[in-house]
Amino acid sequence: MREEIEKVLAEEVRPMLSMHGGGVDLVEVTEEGTVKVRLTGGCCGCPSAQMTLVGVVEKAIKSKVPQVKKVESV
Repeated sequence: MREEIEKVLAEEVRPMLSMHGGGVDLVEVTEEGTVKVRLTGGCCGCPSAQMTLVGVVEKAIKSKVPQVKKVESV
């Protein structure tokens, strides 16, 4: 599952975030289906970071990897 998530991040999420000076790192994937990520660059500390996490990162991952239950920022 980790490889599938990395592929989604590389192909769909990172290009979008990089247009705004940001990025995302995959930190952990738990057995329970929780994905832990770290927003980086312009996304780190941005007032819209939570919306980016849910509306962009979580949506993209869950659409391609249905085993994922939730995405959290660490």
